[in-house]
Amino acid sequence: QVQFVESGGGLVQPGGSLNLSCRASGFRFSQFIIDWYRQAPGKQRELVASIAVRGSTDYADSVKGRFTISRDNAKMTVYLQMHSLKPEDTAVYYCNARYTSTSPNIGVWGQGTPVTVSS
Repeated sequence: QVQFVESGGGLVQPGGSLNLSCRASGFRFSQFIIDWYRQAPGKQRELVASIAVRGSTDYADSVKGRFTISRDNAKMTVYLQMHSLKPEDTAVYYCNARYTSTSPNIGVWGQGTPVTVSS
């Protein structure tokens, strides 16, 4: 079945960097748009970054210029490089997939990987 396993989160000081990974299984990874989401305490889950089948990317305004999404289809893995982290980036980060830009997410949410930005 479809599964996502996120990793790489942790505690980092403001201005620091983290690299997240998400390994997917159970579907034809290379044929799907892959998204990174985050959910901060007490807030709704929000879309952070997306990478299309051919590699084009899109970012939420709040992370543009600081985060970079990439994918390795052979490894069925998507990455999120995060730089210049701010306390407001604190959240649990998740990945998921869509077949088209208007399709719903295909999988059950994984456990996510927590990111805490604090001094």
